Amino acid sequence: MSAAIDVNPLVYASDTSSPFHEAALSFVERIAAGRELVYVFWPTAMAYLRIATHPAIFARPLSSHEAIANLRSLLGLPHVRTPGEDGSFWATFDTVAAEVAPRGNLVPDAHIVALMRSYGVDAIWTRDRDFLKFDAVRVLDPFAPG
Repeated sequence: MSAAIDVNPLVYASDTSSPFHEAALSFVERIAAGRELVYVFWPTAMAYLRIATHPAIFARPLSSHEAIANLRSLLGLPHVRTPGEDGSFWATFDTVAAEVAPRGNLVPDAHIVALMRSYGVDAIWTRDRDFLKFDAVRVLDPFAPG
């Protein structure tokens, strides 16, 4: 099975003050050690850099160097893919937008869903329940028991 990964497991893995830190770190380590394809779309990578280094979000934000090094380690794995938008992206996004009428915080999620559809990815590892609003997206909770 291949799946995309959303920003929240990555953020929790870096935020030692989060109650999800240990579970998220363990999850990211399992993903890194695995062989199944993992998609980290560029909006997710950039959101990680923005959030993990933001002093208003993290009590102890990562330095830019630390956050970039974390991404470099993950993105350098042979089973991690980082595709982006192509010429047909807007048509795919337009279809997604017709389903959910994204606005505000739902816009970046719609962006990721459009990328998922562009690359045939139907599952995403996330705690963000907004992804349940999209047709044909399987939401995989990385912290669910079992």
